[in-house]
Amino acid sequence: MNTVISGISMQLSRFSDYALRVLFFTAIHNDRLSNLAEVAHFYGISLEHLRKVVHALGKLGYLQTFRGKKGGFRLAINPHEVNIGQLLRHTEGTDPLVDCEAPPCRLSGHCRLQGVLAEAQQAFFDVLSRYSLSDLIQDTDMQRLIQLKPCD
Repeated sequence: MNTVISGISMQLSRFSDYALRVLFFTAIHNDRLSNLAEVAHFYGISLEHLRKVVHALGKLGYLQTFRGKKGGFRLAINPHEVNIGQLLRHTEGTDPLVDCEAPPCRLSGHCRLQGVLAEAQQAFFDVLSRYSLSDLIQDTDMQRLIQLKPCD
């Protein structure tokens, strides 16, 4: 997911992008188990990348995972309770946007950039925290697309 506004680019990691896609898919199919193959096929993404994402979402408590021939995964919590800001804090992390220590910056202690970026990062998460997974899957066309079988 890449957003460009007046030449400025903000981009989520592939991991976060895939985590959101998995949660969209499982929220729409909350009446059954989803599996890696169908999600990978639906979105046209790597099964191996997806496996890591689903594993992490399971460890973080967003998904219940089931092993075996008829295994799969489903949401572990209600879509209304999946806070997008919190999810992205887990998947993106909250490390400072710039590291003034490595390599050491000659302006350290005099430059306000790190503080300004920390404020912007907090604002980013604050806005995202106003939304739940349920809010993001309300579009009926999106729901219809996700409900289609991969061969439809």
